[in-house]
Amino acid sequence: MGITYTDEKKFTKEQTQQLFRSVGWVSGKYPERLYKALMGSSTVFSAWDGDRLVGLVRVLDDTEMVAYMHYVLVDPEYQGHGIAGHLVGMVKERYRDYLYIEVMPEESKNATFYQKHGFSIMEDGAAMQIRNPGERR
Repeated sequence: MGITYTDEKKFTKEQTQQLFRSVGWVSGKYPERLYKALMGSSTVFSAWDGDRLVGLVRVLDDTEMVAYMHYVLVDPEYQGHGIAGHLVGMVKERYRDYLYIEVMPEESKNATFYQKHGFSIMEDGAAMQIRNPGERR
């Protein structure tokens, strides 16, 4: 398996939708919005097997102090080969001079993956979100 990595946003809407759906993420149901969000992100590193998008990490940053690593995902057919770890390593290298690189795993079971790559759980932090704030209930 010859995986290549890039920071070029050369993926298509269809490729990103396929990757996000492969892991069952709801973002894959919104290909236009997903693509637009990725294209507007500070950094996107992607992993490729030929012309197949097999992994991706998205980072939002303030250009100086804080980088927030949002999406880290790998197609299930390619998991277990170090691709996610390599993508996280690329983020750590790119943002090595920032004060913080932060991540909020969507599922607590993924915390050990990030701990393995040098992240620690904040002592007095709490993840918070508003889901679909414009949606009428």
